[in-house]
Amino acid sequence: MIENIIHDWIKVDSKRNATILRYFNPVGAHESGQIGEEPNGTPNNLLPYIAQVAVGRREFLNIFGKNYETVDGTGARDYIHVVDLALAHINALDCQKQLAEFEILNIGNEKATTVLQLINAFECASEVSIKSHYLPRRRGDLAIFWADSSKAFDLINWQPNRSIADICQDTWFWQKNNPNGYDL
Repeated sequence: MIENIIHDWIKVDSKRNATILRYFNPVGAHESGQIGEEPNGTPNNLLPYIAQVAVGRREFLNIFGKNYETVDGTGARDYIHVVDLALAHINALDCQKQLAEFEILNIGNEKATTVLQLINAFECASEVSIKSHYLPRRRGDLAIFWADSSKAFDLINWQPNRSIADICQDTWFWQKNNPNGYDL
């Protein structure tokens, strides 16, 4: 709906243009460890849960489903490092004059990582074992979902440079230095 509103907004004035970036599971932290993810209330993605288990704020991680048609039976998603996402924004702004008046670009790694693969990567980065429990699959969850970011590669000369290992390392560095999040 918001994309339709933006599209209508540019149509009423020929001087306007818009580029929409569709994010695929932005996660991670700045490598300095000074800026990280501290969700208010219930996190919207998996990685803050994992980090909070590793730092002792949560006892265990709930894994929803273990019978998906993936390499290990857990759901798989495309995760993009927040720094790569920020760079996508910069590239989109830099290329705005060369883009069509209305563009929609997927911003992801073009790779699906399962829940267990993400846990294993985080355990390697943190050297902490992540306790988990399996729960039934959630209604409507897809087994696997990832981005086709080729349009962003072509139009704004952007590519993600950070791996799942980098995402986990940066997240852990921030979380272990901020075990209670941002203490304000």
